[in-house]
Amino acid sequence: MLYIIGLGLCDEKDITVRGLEAVKSSSRVYLEAYTSILLVNKERLETFYEKEIIVADRDMVETQAEEILQGADKQDVSLLVVGDPFGATTHIDIVLRARSSGIPVRVIHNASIVNAVGACGLQLYNFGQTVSLVFFTDTWKPDSFYDRIRENMGLGLHTLVLLDIKVKEQSEENLARGRKIYEPPRYMSITQAASQMLEVESLRGENILSPKTTLAIALSRVGCDVGADSTQQRIVCGTLQQLSEQPPESFGEPLHSLVIVGKRLHHLEVVYAEEYAVCRETWRRVAAEVYGCALD
Repeated sequence: MLYIIGLGLCDEKDITVRGLEAVKSSSRVYLEAYTSILLVNKERLETFYEKEIIVADRDMVETQAEEILQGADKQDVSLLVVGDPFGATTHIDIVLRARSSGIPVRVIHNASIVNAVGACGLQLYNFGQTVSLVFFTDTWKPDSFYDRIRENMGLGLHTLVLLDIKVKEQSEENLARGRKIYEPPRYMSITQAASQMLEVESLRGENILSPKTTLAIALSRVGCDVGADSTQQRIVCGTLQQLSEQPPESFGEPLHSLVIVGKRLHHLEVVYAEEYAVCRETWRRVAAEVYGCALD
């Protein structure tokens, strides 16, 4: 049996009881370590799970999946995934490979940012398409995210924006020369995300991401509400311009996500989220005047 097990969002204790039982029954346990990151190291997981863990990087998961699947038709093998197993298409691919090899698969779900984003006070059934925002380069600035946000905005829906992470990435030079030398990990900040979005708005000019009248909510380390301040969940909301002007440290440590607020904004959502506003007066004014919320 191949188990694909969601680990949740924070640390080693977020695994479900069913997931932990599957880990303990497995002859090999892999940790997928590039579509997201857990906030504790591998050694903490090994101590808690009482199992040796093999780190599966991008190359192994995408091009050497047969190594993970080897023997899974005769014994239990587990692949640990941060968040929920189906939070990335990579994990669907490995399920399909297992099926084609006649290997039974069991998926054990857990919390992910897609449902935990409700911590900011926005109602989950008012969310539209989720989009990803990648690091821009001098020669590559993809803007397809803008079209998806526009489509969501047209329906009045909120947009969850997943910010880019770069883990075990190679520079163009090292990639071209075949040298397995990797760049230091990078995690997109809220400040950079807001800046990139406003840059695309300035080029597209469709007023979808208006700096002063588009409300947005920044989230970091969602689900981590224990431990030191540096590891705790943090939520900050305001206009896109306000978020772009905040110092990076005000948003807490990575991983970060960003929500672009849709026009179908309920007054209870406004009231709940204003607790995290950079400026409550601006938050309520824009919600009332631009989003049409009836507030007391």
